[in-house]
Amino acid sequence: MDAHSWDERYAATELVWSAEPNQFVAAELADLAPGRALDLAAGEGRNAIWLARRGWRVTASDFSQVALDKGARLAGGLGGDLDLTWVCADATAWDEPAAYDLVLLAYLQLSASERRAAVRAAFASLRPGGTFFLVAHDSTNLTEGVGGPQDPDVLMTADDVLADLGGEEYDVLRAGRVERHVVGPDGTARVAYDALVRLVRPLVPA
Repeated sequence: MDAHSWDERYAATELVWSAEPNQFVAAELADLAPGRALDLAAGEGRNAIWLARRGWRVTASDFSQVALDKGARLAGGLGGDLDLTWVCADATAWDEPAAYDLVLLAYLQLSASERRAAVRAAFASLRPGGTFFLVAHDSTNLTEGVGGPQDPDVLMTADDVLADLGGEEYDVLRAGRVERHVVGPDGTARVAYDALVRLVRPLVPA
């Protein structure tokens, strides 16, 4: 889907995604000391807002201006002094080297070549010691899980993401498939499978 298609999707409903942060974002990143964060492909900003409420200085970027406008309205309605900047941009072309303590990519849906560009741009944006965090629909979810995109070209595994970063130096904190429990249309508990990657850029290159 291009930016126009996502604009139409975001405009069609009040919120496409939940206003709450993704469960893995909240579980994995709550222990980090606040600093400067970049949420690439932020959508309506649920994760960016969660980070900002925890004291982070956040740049939320997406190529859908409609999504960003909704996120800004949601953040504005929460009150408080949130340090949030909304930027309409393509994740594959982000260019702000060594500027952030945390870079987040949540449920990015791109072809393999575009995903690689976005992943490398995200990693390049990290300061030494910074955290790279990605969660996405796993390739196995198509046959073993429930929900999510049905186009295999926009699915990935943790190994795919690590391969995207070939040639880079990083420390792996977590990389693999995780289960996300959801409720099916019939009310029964179901399982969706996601790829999760958490890396740290070394303070001193190896």
